[in-house]
Amino acid sequence: MYAIVDIAGQQFKVEAGNEIFVNRLAAEKGASVEFDKVLLIAGDDAVVKVGAPYIDGAVVKATVLDDQCRADKVLVFKKIRRKGFQKCNGHRQKLTKIQINAIA
Repeated sequence: MYAIVDIAGQQFKVEAGNEIFVNRLAAEKGASVEFDKVLLIAGDDAVVKVGAPYIDGAVVKATVLDDQCRADKVLVFKKIRRKGFQKCNGHRQKLTKIQINAIA
């Protein structure tokens, strides 16, 4: 059984037991969170429920494993040729690691 869930403005395909990284959530380590913006649920018996836009009463329950994660560094390099201009900036996005407990 899997579900498509809208978490912090992004859509994720989740199953029970999955560990995923999402954009920073306002929850501390060990906290339980629920996501009610479920777009699709597909069961084991090939039954698919699609919301319009969300499925009423569907909830995905998760636990926050780490709230201080950071993604890999992304380098932003700018150059204007023949002008001697070069600039390099780096950025690391702050993430939250969650584990999906149940799809209800």
